[in-house]
Amino acid sequence: MFTAHISAGIDYRERPGSGPALVLLHGIGSNATSFAGLLPLLPADWRVLAWNAPGYGGSAPLGSDWPLAADYAGALAGWLDRLGLGRVVLAGHSLGALMAGAFALAHPGRVARLVLASPALGHGIAPGAPLPPAAQGRIDDLARLGPAAFARARAPALICGAAANPALVAAVETGMACVRNPGYAQAVRMLAAGRLVEDAARLAVPTEVVTGAEDAVTPPEGARRLHAAIPPAHRGPLIEVPATGHALYTQAPLAFAEVLARPATPDTGTGKKEQAT
Repeated sequence: MFTAHISAGIDYRERPGSGPALVLLHGIGSNATSFAGLLPLLPADWRVLAWNAPGYGGSAPLGSDWPLAADYAGALAGWLDRLGLGRVVLAGHSLGALMAGAFALAHPGRVARLVLASPALGHGIAPGAPLPPAAQGRIDDLARLGPAAFARARAPALICGAAANPALVAAVETGMACVRNPGYAQAVRMLAAGRLVEDAARLAVPTEVVTGAEDAVTPPEGARRLHAAIPPAHRGPLIEVPATGHALYTQAPLAFAEVLARPATPDTGTGKKEQAT
């Protein structure tokens, strides 16, 4: 099971293990505890760590009102240094994919394998420029509604077949109701400035992309564009998980755990995607 810790200003959860270290980075409306359901499905000897990103949970926010993905990557590097972790399997979900990609660019020797799940690509907005309406609306809605009502309004969109899966919607809502400022507003601005497709073209680590086939938040076509941008020498498969929305590891934990646990595999070069079962 996960136990709670704080190191280098980062609040995180850990399951100890003697095997490879897996580091999990959550998305913009989530937190470290959302990964707990994966633990029984991952190799028992793996060391599994999930952080609360800066400004989430008990983690200190970053110093800039408009941080970039590289700033989160720097915080990640400092945290891993404090823990004595040199080389890890790194998986980022949604906004966490932007952070994971930035870390892999800055520290390729520290990433044994990179998994980008339900990837948020970013909007390429120059820092300080007006936010896109949808991005500004996120910040305004959180301030207007408060975290609980904000989460209640947004959570159903993350689950495929939300009406038939109330327990999954409730799990997403519980995590989203924990968001707070300034961390959430910083994350929204980072997302606005992000350029994950451009970053992916410079990756030099084994990289896989996994997406829910019914993801309405970061649709599969974005994942396909990201996958195509990865240099062929480092491009692993693109995996689409059927009947799954944006909350990929909540709705399809076994499929996601199987992706994480398998060895890195090269792309076939055919351009075809894999489909999780």
